[in-house]
Amino acid sequence: MIRVFAFLIGLAFAGVLAISLVIGVVDSIQNPPEEMVSEEFHLHAKDLDVPSNGPFGKFDNQQLQRGFQVYAEVCAACHSLSLVSFRELEHIGYNEAEVKKIAADWKIQVPSINPDTGEAATRKALPSDTFPSPFANPTAARAANNNAFPPDLSLIAKAREGGAAYTYSLLTGYRDANRYRNAHGEALPADAKPAQGLYFNPYFANLNLAMPPPLTSEGQVTYADGTKPTVDQMAKDVSAFLVWTAEPELERRHAAGLATAIFLLFATLFGYLAYRQIWGEAKRNVRATGALDPVNQAKSRHAKREAGVDG
Repeated sequence: MIRVFAFLIGLAFAGVLAISLVIGVVDSIQNPPEEMVSEEFHLHAKDLDVPSNGPFGKFDNQQLQRGFQVYAEVCAACHSLSLVSFRELEHIGYNEAEVKKIAADWKIQVPSINPDTGEAATRKALPSDTFPSPFANPTAARAANNNAFPPDLSLIAKAREGGAAYTYSLLTGYRDANRYRNAHGEALPADAKPAQGLYFNPYFANLNLAMPPPLTSEGQVTYADGTKPTVDQMAKDVSAFLVWTAEPELERRHAAGLATAIFLLFATLFGYLAYRQIWGEAKRNVRATGALDPVNQAKSRHAKREAGVDG
């Protein structure tokens, strides 16, 4: 009796679940969820071809130095590079003396302790230091940026879908919310327009962000190599630089991967040739064992005859 009750209770639960599933499916078909405004007006990152793209990509040191210049003169006022040290700039073409000068001349000094008084102090950066944050703490950062915390840019190219393309699109994607139209020609709803202190950018996930357009005019940075500093060029260069900060070992990984692929290719080829050389002419004799053994088959037939079983 207990088993019958347990079966009936389980059957009731299964029935309720089945009915709920059917109701949910029917409701989702009859009343599909409305598309959010951020989805209707959001744009995917534009294509960006940087030298580091692809399995054989390599960094262009001149472009990385230009990108570092854009970061130093524009982005460093709000964003840190807490996982990158000054001495790592030698990997993109700066010599030791240049790195020391960059560190010593950096506008933001490194937090320190006064050895005489034990009080908090600051000092000039050393090549071994990481790039210091422009703010003392997150609270100070939010207070200076309309309660928005500027993210650290060390790994931003890996933390955002699209990598360099996303960064480039964001920097060049600011639009006038009153004039913007999506792919269907629809205007931005009033409740989705940026509030005071926010800026409309369709490449940003929720369309409005607290960061004002950082690259606003040509010539905002004067490149040492003579490259024309258009807004588009500056955005490309700093995006490429942020790929390097996120993956400084990219070239080594690509080289190691290529070497490994070549090794495996030749190892497979030599293994196949060795197999053909040793076993190519050998005849494969399969020894009958178990049910295929003639002796066992004869015993099986004899046992079936004695038992009067056909087959």
